[in-house]
Amino acid sequence: MKLTVVGCSGSFPSTESACSSYLVEADGFRLLLDMGNGALGELQRHIGLYDLDAILLSHLHPDHCIDMCGYFVARYYRHEGGRAGPIPVHGPKGTEQRLATAYGDVPDDSCMGEVFDFRTLEPGTFALGPLTIRTDRVRHPVEAYAFRVEHRGASLVYSGDTGPCQALHDLAVGADLLLCEASFTYGKEDIPDLHLNGREAGEHAARAGAGRLVLTHIPPWTDPLTNLRDARAVFDGPVELAETGAVYEI
Repeated sequence: MKLTVVGCSGSFPSTESACSSYLVEADGFRLLLDMGNGALGELQRHIGLYDLDAILLSHLHPDHCIDMCGYFVARYYRHEGGRAGPIPVHGPKGTEQRLATAYGDVPDDSCMGEVFDFRTLEPGTFALGPLTIRTDRVRHPVEAYAFRVEHRGASLVYSGDTGPCQALHDLAVGADLLLCEASFTYGKEDIPDLHLNGREAGEHAARAGAGRLVLTHIPPWTDPLTNLRDARAVFDGPVELAETGAVYEI
């Protein structure tokens, strides 16, 4: 598998990055994990607008899904060759209604379904092309999911947004790469069931025996180097900060 960081800023785009969005490629199949603010523009640096095969939305906060509204425009009002065919979009219950409301003046109640094949996420395992997806609910104020993506023995785990939880640990056990949010600063913010700090991300990686930890979803007001230091203090494996355009072979 190849993982490309399309966007990695938390809450709103920074001067260096769009919000959460990650491209996973394997055997010609292209899966996007989240499509937050600014991600649609960045995505086009890596693939064409109509080259995606499927999308997973971890939850329905704008910094993880709002550019789906722009993507709807690109697929629905496609000028060459008519409308783009529907692709699978797996998201929490109510994803179609939430995106239609965010878009506003949709042509009709079913138009998004003409270009997106909406499927409701539930804890469990399913196949997407050559990939095996395992997902579970994590701790966040809205319905939110983490994902484990597997292909030919390789594994990537994406935390989405979450506070510390057993579900994330279970998904991350033995993962080759843990792409883990680290929004908060250790010793500064302590809000239950909302986000992880750098130390907690490192603790999850260590306890799960992950091979590599990449910290992401760090908002512009959080010092990323502090979170990097805190994660390295508790996890002996490779730790780095996600950066827009970074590529990982898994």
